[in-house]
Amino acid sequence: MLTAKEAKEIVKPVTRQDYLPFLLDIHYAKRVPSVSWAFGLFIDDKLEGVVTYGTPSSATLRRGVCGDAYKNSVIELNRLVLLSNQRNHASALVGRSLRLLEGDKIVVSFADKAQDHVGYVYQATNFLYCGLSAKRTDWKVRGMEHLHGQTIADEFRGQPNRAQAMREKYGDAFYLAPRSRKHRYVTFIGTRKFKKEAKQSLKYPVQPYPKA
Repeated sequence: MLTAKEAKEIVKPVTRQDYLPFLLDIHYAKRVPSVSWAFGLFIDDKLEGVVTYGTPSSATLRRGVCGDAYKNSVIELNRLVLLSNQRNHASALVGRSLRLLEGDKIVVSFADKAQDHVGYVYQATNFLYCGLSAKRTDWKVRGMEHLHGQTIADEFRGQPNRAQAMREKYGDAFYLAPRSRKHRYVTFIGTRKFKKEAKQSLKYPVQPYPKA
């Protein structure tokens, strides 16, 4: 049996067909975000994990990282899923996938406190820690708390007032709950000039890494 050091590790792009089972069957959110780039970690030709990147759905987030001048450069590392999560697999996948992204980009990612995530993989790959996300509320339905609020809201996509539509359908079972705050991490990739100038425009204060 090969040791971890002897095993052949490769990070390369993967297809939607490759990453969907990881996002829908393994990741706790059980939903697919906006995915523009997806990479997989292969151990001896077996797909061991996936990482996906996409444009953040929040225009406020895109503007808030480094201002309007850089809003179109902001992407989000929005899913990181591994089968066995063995030592160094996560950092290898994230670190190598960042090098496979082309062009000048500002990458933001979050570690969910509600899932007891601190973001050690981002610390290991030299992201900057930029504090906690803002306080927000989520849409919830009693008996369906296992679903992400956006998953519930997707049923009413296209309606001018989704909250009202949800109240009409679910009645008293519909409620608002405080959203768990997330650890926020940011890194910069691309040319040396871009990274220097974008980092100087970072709107969030850089803080010491949090620990569990």
